[in-house]
Amino acid sequence: MSADSDLIKLYSDRILALAADMPATTPLQDPHISVKKRSPLCGSVVTVDIKVKAGKVTGYAQDVKAYALGQAAASVVGRSIIGCDLAQIEKAHDALQAMLTSNGPTPDAPFDGLEAVSYTHLRAHETRHD
Repeated sequence: MSADSDLIKLYSDRILALAADMPATTPLQDPHISVKKRSPLCGSVVTVDIKVKAGKVTGYAQDVKAYALGQAAASVVGRSIIGCDLAQIEKAHDALQAMLTSNGPTPDAPFDGLEAVSYTHLRAHETRHD
């Protein structure tokens, strides 16, 4: 299979559709938590603001400057995270890592939309896992 064909598969229609429809992009007023992370491998930068009440996420905003795969994953998270508690978020994180590194299953709902980045050929692109 050619490199061009591999790249086309990598950036599938589903991934591009998710990346183009990014939710929760308006910054939160007075977030309880604000985190900014930069990937040293590709330079992607993601800033996340969160509000929590009674142990559940009640507000979420994200500023995502990343390639399509990172944008697609962030899009799924932005649609799924409201109402989740820390245990659900940690479980989704662990499942995503297992899915990408050891052929694990897709994360459970509400993060099951992360199946979009689960294609077998993505596992070979380790720089995209973070």
